[in-house]
Formats: sequence, C-alpha cells, structure tokens
Amino acid sequence: MPTRTGAEPRLAAAMAAAAVLTKGTALDEALTQPLGRLSVAQDRALARRLANDLMRDWPAVKFVLGQLLKRRPARRDALVEFILAIGLLELRQAREPDHAAVHAAVEATRAGKLGHLKGLVNAVLRGYQRRRTEIDKGIPDDTEHRFGYPSWLIQRIVSDWPELWQEILLAGNASPPLWLRVNRRYWTTERARAALQEDGLDSRVVDGLPDALVLKQRVAVSKLPGFAEGGFSIQDGAAQATVEHLHLAPGQRVLDACAAPGGKSAHMLEREEIDLTAVDISADRLVAVEENFRRLGLHAKTLVADVSQPEAWWDGQAFDRILIDAPCSATGVIRRHPDIRWLRRERDLDELTRVQSRLLDRLWPLLKPGGILVYATCSILKSENDEQAQHFLTQHADARILQRTDQPGNIRQILPGQNDMDGFYHLAVERLSGGS
Repeated sequence: MPTRTGAEPRLAAAMAAAAVLTKGTALDEALTQPLGRLSVAQDRALARRLANDLMRDWPAVKFVLGQLLKRRPARRDALVEFILAIGLLELRQAREPDHAAVHAAVEATRAGKLGHLKGLVNAVLRGYQRRRTEIDKGIPDDTEHRFGYPSWLIQRIVSDWPELWQEILLAGNASPPLWLRVNRRYWTTERARAALQEDGLDSRVVDGLPDALVLKQRVAVSKLPGFAEGGFSIQDGAAQATVEHLHLAPGQRVLDACAAPGGKSAHMLEREEIDLTAVDISADRLVAVEENFRRLGLHAKTLVADVSQPEAWWDGQAFDRILIDAPCSATGVIRRHPDIRWLRRERDLDELTRVQSRLLDRLWPLLKPGGILVYATCSILKSENDEQAQHFLTQHADARILQRTDQPGNIRQILPGQNDMDGFYHLAVERLSGGS
C-alpha cells in the first residue's frame, strides 16, 4: 500500500525536479534513482505525476515561491526549495486536502534529512494558504506564466504557427493517451484488441495506422496481455506513421541511421523481411535497442558509429531505404516529456540544424537510385523541418518528394494533439537517376 505520510513520493519528485532545473538532467533519468527507492506502484506513479506537473507549472510555482521565501537556503539545503515547490504545486492543484499536502511536504523534508527546516516548510505553505488569493492575483499575466513555457520557445512557436500557437501550447500541457504498436509477427491487431478486451481494457483502431491501438484508460505496461512475450510496444501514432512513408518490401537493404531507442527499427522489422542495419553513436543506447529486439523476437545488424562519417562504417553497398530519425529539439513531444521545455536552449537549435543538414548530405549518396530516404523529427519548429527540407532539395536535384497515398495534399507536419498524436515531421524523398 502507499506510504502512510506520502513523504517518500513527494521527496522523490522534489529530487528529480531539482536535477532537471539545476543540473539539466532529463526527467526520466532524474527519476530513476528516487523511484527505485519506492516499493509501491502508487507511490511511483504519484512521484512521476508530481514531477511532470511541476515542469508544466514551473513559472507560476517559482513566482509564488519567490513571494513567500524571502531568503534562499544554504546550498547544502537547496533541496528544500523543490520540496516547497511540490507542496505549492499540490496546494494550487487542490487534488488533496490542504492539510494533507502541507503535512506530506513537512514529512518529506524530514525524510530528506532536512528536519531542521521543517518549520520553514510548514510556515511557507501555511503562508500561501492564508495569502493565496493575494499571491495568485500577482502572478504575471503573460504567456510564460499562463502556459508554463520559456519565453524564447513561445516566441518561436508563435512565429512559426501564428494562428495555432495557443492550441500547440495547450496540447503540450495535456496528458497524452497510451498508444500501442501491435507486433504483427506475434498476432493480428484484431486478436490483440480482443486480448485487451478480455482483460477489461478498451481500445480503438486508427485509420492509416494499421498497427496502432489507443487505450481508453491508463494501465501499467507490465499488465498488458502479451507485452512480455513481444506482442506490444509503446509508440505514439505519429512515430508509427514513419514506417508508412518508407514503402518497405521484402529483401530490401535498409539503414536506420539514428536507431536508438529502436522503436522505428523494430516496427520496420515487424512489417517486412528486410536486411536492416541499425546504427547509433551510443553503445549504451544500442544495447537497449538489442534488448528490445530480443523481447520482440527480431534480428538486425547493429553498429556503434557516427553515422555521419560513413567512411568509417559503411561497406560500400547502397541502401534501398534510409531512415534519418534526426536529433532534434523534441518540441513535438513536450506533452510526454514536459522537462524538454526547460532542458532546451535557443542556442541549441543552430547546432541541431547543422547536425541534421550534415546527416542528410552525408547519407544521401548511400541511397540507390530509385530508393527512398525518410527524414523525420519529433519537432514542430520550421527551422528543423520545412526549412531543412527546402535547403536539402535545393542542394540535390536528384531528390523528388513523395507523399503517402492515403493522405491528401502536402501533409508532412503533424502538430501536437492532432488526432491525439505527438508533434512529428516526415519528409520522404526518392532518389532519381543522375543529379548530385
């Protein structure tokens, strides 16, 4: 059963938030150790939710904390600020009675070996209870505090999507549904759906995504029937759409250029009998890819290499298909990873676009004439997507844009929340004979 005082999940959330906001650690990584100390699934779920919610409401919570905490604690006691932040978040959300939220925060302070500050925590949170109306009225009425994003990112999104920016920001703060990818080597979508129904889990199919099911309720992945045996993977519909752009066929020689964490590689292998080479620069991440392949009963050649330097790893045989799932700002998946908004910096974008351009230029010669290259990002920023595509096309006269036959018009950008999907971009190009 959950911990009696609720101290441990609050402390875990505070520790993770501190790692994100002071050290630049990704939230999933920051949660690993704190969650590992929690033995109860409900506590782990609570800690994760609170940490994610704080990422979404950080500007407002930070402002409120600044009104109440006039002097910052000593560096050795810095964690108490984030225990307070979690407590204020809970008071603002009002999911729990105020007295329970305050008591849990005080006990989290004690559990974090900061017992000498429990009086401060109690006083600050009680102070907010007394002055809530006054303090909340003082929260700046600007986009950063209303939507919970850094101002530079809001400005970028407004510039790129002047008529849709508010919907995009709101979608990034929404809780995403659970998307499943059915392993068609294990069972059919119909059989998988029936197995879920037998376990009391309702799901729906999605037009244009033949391997996708969307669950209508949240559930622990480990409880999905057939998951351990390789029947399902967790993958958003926008990412699943990638394989549809590749037009795979049996026997093709395929390169997944930035393979980790391996979801798209696995999807390709589930769909067709192909000769796949999965390359990633991180040995540790590639180990995770191989482990995922084993769970799904799949096999491929994996290489640890800088894919942008093919002279160091390529065997000289051209590929029929190349997927470049490029490093990007990940601004399309903020609803799943709300810490991204605080981890990314505007200055990162120039380096990311340089890497993306280099990957396109260096890997294009590895594609056979008549072959297809798909460039994909989980970004919504035009500098990484349409502008990157336009630059590539002007440099390569032998590239012709392809469209999915089941989609109308020139649809390449999926925006967050569209058809319940993450934000994603796909550019599929065929290599013509001749040209550069």
